[in-house]
Amino acid sequence: MTLLYIFLIIINATGFLLMHIDKHRAKNNLWRISESTFLVMALIGGSIGCLAGMYTARHKTKHPKFTIGIPFIISVQIVSAVILYSILPK
Repeated sequence: MTLLYIFLIIINATGFLLMHIDKHRAKNNLWRISESTFLVMALIGGSIGCLAGMYTARHKTKHPKFTIGIPFIISVQIVSAVILYSILPK
């Protein structure tokens, strides 16, 4: 379980940082991080970090793919975690 927590902390911190890095790159007309990278990051467990990064950097907040997609991913992950927790032996 400890490894899962470490993974989630790292993946969420990475998602958060990637949003800020991409915002900086967008302002300076530099090479950008692809949208699919953010969505994959969210799907593999970094959804909260991506969402926090979106709103603290004010980045991708006008794209429905992110404003609806990331919260949807978080919802699915929470429901999945609750279901897994309820069926796993204590």
